[in-house]
Amino acid sequence: MTTVRLEVGAVAHGGHCVARHEGRVVFVRHTLPGEVVDAALTEQGEDAPYWRADAVTVIEASPDRVDSVWPAAGPGGVGGGELAHVALHAQREWKLTVLRDSFERFAKREFPGEIHAAPGDNERGGLRWRTRVSAVTDGQGRAAMHVQRSSLTQVLTQMPLAVERAERALVDARYSANAQVAVVAPEGSDAVHVLVDGVPWRGGKADHRDNAPTNVKETVVVGDRTYEYRVAVSGFWQVHRAAPAVLVGEVMERVGDAATVVDLYSGAGLFALPLAVAGKDVTTVEAAAQAVKAARRNLHAFPDATVIEGDVRRTLGQGIGAADVVILDSPRSGAGNATIDALVTVGASRLVYVACDPVALGRDAKTLAASGYLVEEIQSFDLFPMTHHIETIASFARAK
Repeated sequence: MTTVRLEVGAVAHGGHCVARHEGRVVFVRHTLPGEVVDAALTEQGEDAPYWRADAVTVIEASPDRVDSVWPAAGPGGVGGGELAHVALHAQREWKLTVLRDSFERFAKREFPGEIHAAPGDNERGGLRWRTRVSAVTDGQGRAAMHVQRSSLTQVLTQMPLAVERAERALVDARYSANAQVAVVAPEGSDAVHVLVDGVPWRGGKADHRDNAPTNVKETVVVGDRTYEYRVAVSGFWQVHRAAPAVLVGEVMERVGDAATVVDLYSGAGLFALPLAVAGKDVTTVEAAAQAVKAARRNLHAFPDATVIEGDVRRTLGQGIGAADVVILDSPRSGAGNATIDALVTVGASRLVYVACDPVALGRDAKTLAASGYLVEEIQSFDLFPMTHHIETIASFARAK
């Protein structure tokens, strides 16, 4: 493998920094701005618009560099811990830089928010936050992960981002060979649920009982209120132990005293349940059948809550009535122009946008501004320590 010496420049979206080698752009991982490194080229070609590399030797280190908390995710290793060599405070500065750059580049305005730590993360050093982990197994049934941007796998001996009982269930056990393993350890419980190729696993073997658990209870505490959900073990739920409470609290504050709310990409009803408990008229829209089933179960005590299964853009185009507030918890790719054009017809005075991708947020913010919705308030939350991912909640008010 070819190694080149690089003077590292600014951070870029995706967990890497930008450097140049003989005039060519190189996206290099496992480094920090201002460092000088020897980097192994992982993707190159004379006709390639840019190259990729992993920093393998640090010649001049940044003061923000620390010993990696997860060496297996280092150069040539597995994905999912690309900032494990960066001090926790500097990780947030890194992410804020990306947010500001993305917002200025795509939304054409300054990013007005800051980044906030999730409760408990500073005390845990940014570790032990994942309640859901997944892996593949090798020929001996040992949990493994794919090497970054590769079909090769590497056996796991630890998973420091996971809560302890999820880590133990993942790396201490042996499962079926060449399988997919998912471990769920819900916050506020001692339970651990394991699926192997989608089948519940119990006592070292597949659990084919008719009553084998396929759902898990999730408890979310916000202030003095406790909300209980049932979701499929294989279904989507926020992976950070504190994320559901953080997001619900922020969304509820931004919805305020609005009476009617449309919740788009609503999942299992994370936001819809607290809104219904608060007496609001809630309509949810979600395309995934499994999530819709969970939402109907979670909202069954609220006959005025309406759960719609369907594509968000098509459902909006068919008309769902007026609402005071729209919650837009879009996929990583963002909502997109067509969906925003459709949601404008709801006539909401405010939008609450939950975004997991800075670039998608910036693009959608520009489209929303053109549609008459201007940024009112925006804050980000570091719900994915040791990775480049970030969650942002923005409020948009309709111009009068």
